[in-house]
Amino acid sequence: MKKNLEQIWDQLRSQKPSRENYLEEVQLKGLRGIRDLRVSLPFPVTVLAGPNGCGKSTILFALACAYKSLGRPEQALQRQVEDRTPTKMFPVFDPRRRDTQGELFDIREAVEITFAYVVKNDRQQMKWARPGDKWNRSFLGRKGAEQPERDVYLRTLANLSNPSELRSVLQLARRDFETEKVDASNIAFAQRILSYRYSRLSCMRTGLRSLLFAERAGETGQRPKYSEFHMSAGERAILRLSRDVSRKDQALILIDEVEAGLHPYVQQLLMLELQRLALRNKLQIVVTTHSPAVLDTVPTEARVFLERTEDNVVRREPYRDLIQKALYGRTQSVLAVLCEDEMAEAFIRGLLDFLGPKLDLLQNDIEVGRDTGKDQFPLHLETLARFRKLPDVLFVLDGDGREVGQRMSARAAELGQALSLLYLPGNSGPEVWLWAQLKAAAQHYAAVLSMPPQHFVEKMEAIDNLYDAAADKPSAIAKGKVYALAEATARAPADLVRLIAKKEAETKSGDVYGLANDLEDVVRKWRSFSA
Repeated sequence: MKKNLEQIWDQLRSQKPSRENYLEEVQLKGLRGIRDLRVSLPFPVTVLAGPNGCGKSTILFALACAYKSLGRPEQALQRQVEDRTPTKMFPVFDPRRRDTQGELFDIREAVEITFAYVVKNDRQQMKWARPGDKWNRSFLGRKGAEQPERDVYLRTLANLSNPSELRSVLQLARRDFETEKVDASNIAFAQRILSYRYSRLSCMRTGLRSLLFAERAGETGQRPKYSEFHMSAGERAILRLSRDVSRKDQALILIDEVEAGLHPYVQQLLMLELQRLALRNKLQIVVTTHSPAVLDTVPTEARVFLERTEDNVVRREPYRDLIQKALYGRTQSVLAVLCEDEMAEAFIRGLLDFLGPKLDLLQNDIEVGRDTGKDQFPLHLETLARFRKLPDVLFVLDGDGREVGQRMSARAAELGQALSLLYLPGNSGPEVWLWAQLKAAAQHYAAVLSMPPQHFVEKMEAIDNLYDAAADKPSAIAKGKVYALAEATARAPADLVRLIAKKEAETKSGDVYGLANDLEDVVRKWRSFSA
């Protein structure tokens, strides 16, 4: 599945510049609680995602107003030749009885919907505006311009209503039915997704209502017929979509809640087939979803994640943790950070304290833990690689662990898997580097630690004198000094290291700020589904 999707993504990217007709962008102002929102559509298949009430359907209905209907013969048969306008797509209730106390009516605000197109290789713009009671069109200075024409297909949940609602129509209006047959060649789309094989579909229609009959090829050559009254919700959705879009050419396809009634794997099969159809027939497709399985089927640039604020709807980066929080109320997967010891863990937590507001991180979004030492890291790599979990783990080594890190990078390359690896500053443990920074900026850190500058300098000198005769590794000596300073400032050693790491990152210069930027890159890569 992943290989097929990546192949079709590359083909769609290559084809896009040659398309003569393309809707590039829509901007909404004052519509359904959206103060100002601009949504670009850089990829031929776009997925709009986000929690309920974030404006997904509003954007989809606005896109339906972008073009004037082509009025093709097959559309006349389906009674879809009427143009979609904001008046029809966004009605308001206003009984006009303003002298009645306690009257119920919709707020009628000034609204603008602006589109940017490519029309026969010419860039154009059009605006729908409702300054008062009526909608009007303008073309932003283009004299004699007209609304572009294009075949537009819109499917909403209303199109998938329970077929039992049609029973009375079937009983009362049998003589008024028209019958349309759909050849097997035109339902190949459905046959690649569903487990059944169909000979053909028949559609009985009265007015704007219709009922599908399917004919399956039986083992004995018989063709049992059955209608939508007997189909599952998923089969109905796929068959209707197959019938409606398989013959479209260069059309704009809009589908609300594309995953409705479908198993997650079938959702991915459907999105794969839609993208193949988009490539073959030069379709532009926009769907809304609440399903992470659907989001996974399009590249990062095709994911539009929306979030409602107090007075607007904004586009957010399509980070996996934000989406999971919106859909499930909590993050389903986390980025694990593995350090060597308690001091290294505290250092990383300090950097995350600095990055938290910028990246909108919560405490449970990233798990930071420590191991017994760097010698165990290659073993962890082997285990994680076996289960293909390496992309969800960041290894953090002390400065003296570069040789181990090089072996890990070489092994990950052999296994064909990406490895995220960072080094703490200094050529030995982080405590050596940290103690040097404290001495170099004693005046600054005296204020940070709420100590008189002279007293802070004297305390550090006393600790240095105490450890002058120590015969141990530099990292162990520096760790002892940090512990002594923490005790003098009434802090836990880890809290002291965490605070200093955060303060060093806030200077926006030096080794720690560079490390914070590297950590930010790892987090953003993980959050963007690239893993």
